[in-house]
Amino acid sequence: GGGQAIVWRNVVLMGLLHLGAVYALSLVPRAQILTLLWAYFCFLMTALGVTAGAHRLWSHRSYKAKLPLRIFLAAANSMAFQNDIYEWSRDHRVHHKYSETDADPHNARRGFFFAHIGWLFMRKHRDVIEKGRKLDFTDLLDDPVVRFQRKYYKSSVVLMCFVIPTFVPWYLWGESLWNAYFLASILRYTISLNVTWLVNSAAHMYGNRPYDKYINPRQNTLVTLGAIGEGFHNYHHTFPFDYSASELGLKFNPTTWFIDFMFWLGLVTDRKQAPKEMIQARKERTGDGSA
Repeated sequence: GGGQAIVWRNVVLMGLLHLGAVYALSLVPRAQILTLLWAYFCFLMTALGVTAGAHRLWSHRSYKAKLPLRIFLAAANSMAFQNDIYEWSRDHRVHHKYSETDADPHNARRGFFFAHIGWLFMRKHRDVIEKGRKLDFTDLLDDPVVRFQRKYYKSSVVLMCFVIPTFVPWYLWGESLWNAYFLASILRYTISLNVTWLVNSAAHMYGNRPYDKYINPRQNTLVTLGAIGEGFHNYHHTFPFDYSASELGLKFNPTTWFIDFMFWLGLVTDRKQAPKEMIQARKERTGDGSA
């Protein structure tokens, strides 16, 4: 519905990307250990560009970052290649405002496949476009880092997502360009995409709801592990302003650790948090009793 024609270009490109990733798995035994470690490092940087950058900083304004950190996060976001910061944040704000409706870009009520990747195979539902136009995104374009990345996005993606991940193993320790490209670029990129998509799919369908049982988003441990702290999704949709996207405590949340470390370095200020009293009251009022 909603005039959603299939975007065959995306279907073909994503199909080829995933075939390339499957092939890349066969190269793992032949690659140098440093190349595999480098690919994982690039994955972590990619993830931070989404979680600490596009998500918690620019979409939710849950903390403030000084210029050097914003530049780093913008570069990491280009390595992620998931649309520029402005588009990613715009779609995410619409997702929160109209979650699980036709105005939600990746409405989980349309099934796992649609929420995971199918939404990218179709033109946006007309409700996403119409209701998205009613939201204010001027704060995003007020940031010169966002404007710069948006202006030079294609070039930055080529450099950060493909050239640098491939060049470093070849130049520094003599890995073949073939192995470096398929492992540090193609395989790393494909895995990072699917980990991000699991937040939209699995974390909206599987898990408990200790904070609000009346909304779809769930607490999903596996998504938390893969998405470096983004799987506490029932909490996040209940308290979207919280910079940690999870209830603080001894929980696995590397993105929060990163932001806290940047705070210690003086590059982060104004971290927003939900007070413990507010969290407890919400659990008692709308939670499912699981925590």
